[in-house]
Amino acid sequence: MKPLVYKKRKRIRHAPPVRQKLHISRGDTVQVISGDDKGKRGKVLQVFPKSGRVKVEGININTKHMRATQTTEAGIIKREGAIHHSKVMLIDPKSGEPTRIRRRRDADGTTERVAVKSGQPIVRSR
Repeated sequence: MKPLVYKKRKRIRHAPPVRQKLHISRGDTVQVISGDDKGKRGKVLQVFPKSGRVKVEGININTKHMRATQTTEAGIIKREGAIHHSKVMLIDPKSGEPTRIRRRRDADGTTERVAVKSGQPIVRSR
């Protein structure tokens, strides 16, 4: 009788990132609902669907000390860092308050975002 041999399973070192479907797009006005910048509002500058993060104007400011090179000057640079998309809510176009969104499909097949509080459509600004 043959001895039992267990095959070693191949380990996946770097799994490909899963793209998250975000409720926010570039140009939207959002309000931060948790964290150090809670209550602040800003415009979305960049969206990272692979990591599920967004960069908002004036939120999560990081300072970076730059060394002088042949082309650039030395100094301290302040710039926005990315925060998770679940920490921000879209602003309702009618009332100006943060709201959740729903997706509504029109007769022609296009989907639009609708504010839950007022029922107003939220247009994508590009």
